[in-house]
Amino acid sequence: MEPALKNIGKLFIRLATSGMMLTHGIPKINRLFGDGPIRFSDPFGLGPEISLVLAIFAEVVCSILILVGFKTRLATVPLLITMLTAAFYAHRADPFGTKEKPLLFFVLFVAILIMGAGKYSIDGFKNKKRSLF
Repeated sequence: MEPALKNIGKLFIRLATSGMMLTHGIPKINRLFGDGPIRFSDPFGLGPEISLVLAIFAEVVCSILILVGFKTRLATVPLLITMLTAAFYAHRADPFGTKEKPLLFFVLFVAILIMGAGKYSIDGFKNKKRSLF
């Protein structure tokens, strides 16, 4: 496989995975500012409000960072933790079919962590710029 094709593949995986994750994170923003008490899993004993804010940070902020390819590997870490928490805490009593979605996201974010952002990203542009000097 040519390097250009590999970088297009990295771009596709980044855009598709983080774009789909945003569809889970953005609705959580409404839950944060909605009427009534916040009802959200509290796996670390920090309170449902802080747990929701951490999930929003991972699913929205970190997904946007991955989408544009900025600090990509670092941005996968909160998402990996969030996906494992979703699969094994929030959905611990659910059948595997329900756990499967966060586990699939986990696998994709591990792949992004391993591969990096690629050439078509802010990280790639910064690395290219650095190598010119």
